Amino acid sequence: MVAATASSSMSPTPSVTVLGACPHDCPDTCALVTTVQDGQAVKLQGNPDHRHTGGVLCTKVSRYLERTAHPDRLLYPMKRVGPKGAGQFERVSWDTALDDIAHRLQNLTEGNSSETILPYSYAGTMGLVQGESMDRRFFHKLGASLLDRTICSTAGGEALSLTLGGKVGMRVEFFAESKLILIWGSNSIASNLHFWRHAQAAKRAGAKLVCIDPRKTETADKCDEHIALLPGTDGALALALMHELIVHDWLDHDYIARHTVGWDALRARALQWPPARAAAVCGVPEAQIVALARDYGQTKPAAIRLNYGMQRVHGGGNAARAIACLPALVGAWRHRAGGLLLSSSGAYPVDRAALQRPDLLAGRRPRTINMSCIGDALTGDAPALSNGPPVKAVVVYNSNPVSVAPESGKVAAGFAREDLFTVVLEQFRTDTADYADYLLPATVQIEHWDIHTSYGHTDVLLNRPAVGPRGEARSNAWVFRELARRMGFDEPCFRDDDEALCAAAFAPGAIDVAQLHAQGFTTLRLPDAPYAEGNFPTPTGRCEFFSERLAAQGMDGLPNHVPNHEAVGSSTQFPLAMISPPARNFLNSTFVNVTSLRAIEGEPLLEIHADDAAARGIADGAMVRVFNQRGEHRCRAEVSRRARPGVVHGMGIWWRKLGFDGTNVNQLTSQRLTDIGRGPTFYDCLVEVELA
Repeated sequence: MVAATASSSMSPTPSVTVLGACPHDCPDTCALVTTVQDGQAVKLQGNPDHRHTGGVLCTKVSRYLERTAHPDRLLYPMKRVGPKGAGQFERVSWDTALDDIAHRLQNLTEGNSSETILPYSYAGTMGLVQGESMDRRFFHKLGASLLDRTICSTAGGEALSLTLGGKVGMRVEFFAESKLILIWGSNSIASNLHFWRHAQAAKRAGAKLVCIDPRKTETADKCDEHIALLPGTDGALALALMHELIVHDWLDHDYIARHTVGWDALRARALQWPPARAAAVCGVPEAQIVALARDYGQTKPAAIRLNYGMQRVHGGGNAARAIACLPALVGAWRHRAGGLLLSSSGAYPVDRAALQRPDLLAGRRPRTINMSCIGDALTGDAPALSNGPPVKAVVVYNSNPVSVAPESGKVAAGFAREDLFTVVLEQFRTDTADYADYLLPATVQIEHWDIHTSYGHTDVLLNRPAVGPRGEARSNAWVFRELARRMGFDEPCFRDDDEALCAAAFAPGAIDVAQLHAQGFTTLRLPDAPYAEGNFPTPTGRCEFFSERLAAQGMDGLPNHVPNHEAVGSSTQFPLAMISPPARNFLNSTFVNVTSLRAIEGEPLLEIHADDAAARGIADGAMVRVFNQRGEHRCRAEVSRRARPGVVHGMGIWWRKLGFDGTNVNQLTSQRLTDIGRGPTFYDCLVEVELA
């Protein structure tokens, strides 16, 4: 929708407002209003008519116009003229760049070697059009290797699928009516601001808020209680809560009998986890576990806001499964203000087959490469390559793997290969862009069409372009359309423009399209308490405590505590556990180059407890060397009350080239994977720290 607004007597021309959506990897998926005057975006704000946004944006996105007009924006196609990684380029035309890219990809497809081509993308935009439409069609037709997009959420997502049947849960707005809220593994103030409004409303009405997190976050500061467990011990805590629910009979026996599967087996497992055992594993007082179980068992309605930080460890999938079992034990799902929310993305009837066209594979079954193991894959590790041929070309878009992927020293070494043909679609010269053979300028959100779902609420949002692209920037979908044309792909689907792709995202009748176009968003028609009478989207229609699917694969069908790959106390050489939570004013690596936001963050930091600092002779503000068997990283130490003893926090994710020594915290993280879901283990990392 574009609406004219009244201009002041001083304005030379009327302004217009254009409705859109925030594209970033955040559960809030805010509705935006961009004010345009004389073809320029002069103001961006949250849409006050969208109930989930309420006119409020986070600090990061409130600076989006600063990012859009940044003097370092990529405006023209560029070709590498210097060594890989040096960031030396010359300007070329779009025709020159696309003709050569198409020619080189075409050469790689000869002799059935299309699998040597790898797309690499994630959530630089969450849009269905610029993130997962024409690009997927192109690579499916090409027969390129498939990318297992695991880097954020697959362990928790698989856990929810096994237990609840999908990425589903309670509706976020009803947290405002809860009487007890467990904020588990989430710094909501920094990363889920609009949920935090509902939590605050509940607190004002008398609800108790409990934060469960190794770090004493800004959210923990505002909650009634903080449980500072050790990283990777969430499953043990959940099982101990079950133990107490059982022994004190704080159970909803009717709900368990009618709407769950595997209760007897889960009961036996939970009884092996008395609070004393869990307290020793989690590093928290036994009395705190007992009190939390009492609160959860006796308070109705109780709700859990789970987030993805807790599943980035070896046992992350099992831990998320155990936590997802809790609401059914106490019948919390009976209430619209009870239950659990990790992700709402499974509620959307997105027609991904229409968008992505997997039929273009035409029966071929390319190998799959896990994006969390890109360092190994690009340096020739056979298992990471699914024992297939080496990767000879990689096309990167909506991601910055040299910064964000684990064991980034190996990632950089892989991208530095002179024999690797690399194309990067980007808005700025990121760490990854420096390794490109061709660097293609991408549009930002206010310059293109897109359509968005959310993983934190249940509205669909439409994004209209508010202004024309700067320079010669083009949308991702345009680039892949043009490459398809040059490679002779003549299927009609390759001629769909971006508006047509928006229309293809949902089957006819699945959403209220008229409302979407009229107001920029539309709400899915869902019941207030969808699982009050069971009806989970599992094979049985019940909450499945026991997974037949896992058992058939020879795995444990019940959730359990699975220790970290690098458990606290398992190494004398590297005695400190390190987690790498996001810096408050960055979102992954997206806003690191925005001057005003980087000024707030200052410089790369390691939060360390006073006891651990004193034992190493480290004063606040000292330069330190953080290291393990994978590498080392220099940063500034902050002796902080936010760290518990034995755990340090490498605040991320800085671009490597903006760090003190050309590294970031991912120099230290591992490419080892989670128990289920094939996810990364960023928060499963032992280190030592010393003065630099």
